[in-house]
Amino acid sequence: MRSLERVEARAKVTGAARYAVEYPVENAANVVAVAATVARGEIESVGAEEVLALPGVLAVLSCENAPKLQSVDDAELEVFQSRRVAYRGQLVAAVVAESLETARAAAARLRIGYRAEDHHVLLEDASDDSDDSDFSVDIEQGDPETAFAGAAVSVDATYTTPAEHNNPMEPHATLAAWDGDELTVHDSNQGSTTVRDALAQIFDLDPARVHVVSPHVGGGFGSKGTPRPTVVLAAMAARAVGRPVKLAFTRQQMFPMTGYRTPTIQRVRLGADADGTLTTIVHEVTQQASTIRDFDEGATKPMRIMYRAPHRRAAHRLVRLDVPSPSWMRAPGECPGMWALESAMDELAVTTGIDPVELRVRNEPETSPEDGSPWSSRNLVACLREGAERFGWADRDPMPCARREGRTLVGTGVASATYPVNREPNEATARAEPDGRFTIRIAAADIGTGARTALTVIAAEALKAEPDRVTVEIGDSDLPRASLAGGSTGTMSWGTAVHRACEALLAELDVPVPPEGVEVTVGTEDELKAEEKYARHAFGAHFVEVSVDIDTGEIRVPRMLGVFAAGRIVNPVTARSQLLGGMIMGLGMALMEESTTDREFGGFLNHDLAQYHVPVCADVRGLEAVWLDEEDRHLNPMGAKGIGEIGIVGAAAAVANAVHHATGVRVRDLPITPSRLLPSL
Repeated sequence: MRSLERVEARAKVTGAARYAVEYPVENAANVVAVAATVARGEIESVGAEEVLALPGVLAVLSCENAPKLQSVDDAELEVFQSRRVAYRGQLVAAVVAESLETARAAAARLRIGYRAEDHHVLLEDASDDSDDSDFSVDIEQGDPETAFAGAAVSVDATYTTPAEHNNPMEPHATLAAWDGDELTVHDSNQGSTTVRDALAQIFDLDPARVHVVSPHVGGGFGSKGTPRPTVVLAAMAARAVGRPVKLAFTRQQMFPMTGYRTPTIQRVRLGADADGTLTTIVHEVTQQASTIRDFDEGATKPMRIMYRAPHRRAAHRLVRLDVPSPSWMRAPGECPGMWALESAMDELAVTTGIDPVELRVRNEPETSPEDGSPWSSRNLVACLREGAERFGWADRDPMPCARREGRTLVGTGVASATYPVNREPNEATARAEPDGRFTIRIAAADIGTGARTALTVIAAEALKAEPDRVTVEIGDSDLPRASLAGGSTGTMSWGTAVHRACEALLAELDVPVPPEGVEVTVGTEDELKAEEKYARHAFGAHFVEVSVDIDTGEIRVPRMLGVFAAGRIVNPVTARSQLLGGMIMGLGMALMEESTTDREFGGFLNHDLAQYHVPVCADVRGLEAVWLDEEDRHLNPMGAKGIGEIGIVGAAAAVANAVHHATGVRVRDLPITPSRLLPSL
């Protein structure tokens, strides 16, 4: 397929594209949220009277006066339904005022009385007394303990990741308005259909009475994948004051209230023959959850499909703490899981003296190790070979500390990448207009990924029409039902529905289009139920060069190459952007991203972009993403695999492996900051 520039690009750069709270609305009030200042306890009082007496304050909402909401699976959405405080930073009250400045000032003066209780907030403290009986087994094959004990070569290491925050550019924000019993919200989310259904359940409404509008979303990275308290609070506040309201979380409020990647403690044990052939893989993960909502990161998922070994065990343990609720962050499961697995594979390569690329090739499985299913396609080896050739891997001295340039040590590392290919049922409408144009409608979401453009390309190809004759309408719950933008499922799921609708429309166009147009709607649920059994995954390989300053421990990344096999690339220009974006996030994960929990008071100590560091242009030097031409007939009509997340998977391990090659120091705790590296140099 040829590249198509983003169809909404002009609207975005000229400011015509509106985001959640930018829509013009008359007489809108402003809402400011108030966060708990204790990590565990109970609300005893809310000093609303003093605040309500301030000029311009319209309402104070809290557990003392909130309307009764219907119970839902996600307790985070049961706003103000209890006096219990589950974590520091939890939403406990809100002020509604005529202006944003008044609401902020009033919220700062609101005095809430608490009965505080002892809290437990650190995963490393809670994991000290863990034992095997605490773990839930995800998969077990053969006799991994006996096989590991008898292995000729083994690796037994523990790797950790900290809490990490999504930090999309646009904060979680909502503009809400009621018209009788009908609710309209302009909301920043990753799925208008899902938000509509949640609001309908919470407020006990017919879904047809809820309208969610989200045509443009300023990023999410998973944090907007399910409804957050913002949208519930905005709807509640709008009903309370009888007028539209605007609510946007501050950057500081987003840290506790909108989810994050859970910290993990991962023990990986690899057993192998002397020639590097794996006999045993054991991957055990400890992770945290809040006391009000369980969330399983799924970090053992990649271990189940990556490499061949007759004996294997994957298990996880959830530790419930007085902390904010973890949630999705780009490539949940695969991202932290591959950091540990690919680091352990590098340690095995060093132990056996086998080249890290060759070790991975040597353990390539013919079928899925998890259940024996055939691969729809698997080109990991091709990615490794192509990357090695492009990167100049053959010139690498295998010995650590072999390359020094003045006061700088230079090294290279490699790691594999993978992400599953999943599809969700969707519906799409395709319409032919009498003027020769086409309109495609589906409640998909474009969170900056280029989804609107990719769907335009898919529709144009299916209709055998030029893209400029196709208009794609998305981001509105009144459009045909669509799944979330998440799990790298968007292009495959929405694209399948769009392709099928366009096929059906073409079949109806044997005669000239009548003045009223021709329209068809197609759903894909039956197609997905009839899908053949295959192991469907995208694969890739990261190659990284680092330079380490001996005196400061500062790490730079002069070169980073990603090679991916992700089916047919629908739109190359936006695909490259997604892959590079994932790699940059992987760079941040490796070297700087870390949310630090306050042991004494709970909550996060660093809660803004001045203290939570992410990569900037100066950190990203020679970055390159390429892909293989991969034909896979067992996926979807486009032959595509998801690309939104695979770019981050394995990237941190490749950086860490390069750091070891440069310095001889193995850092097993992310991020690899100078303070962690320098003492060992």
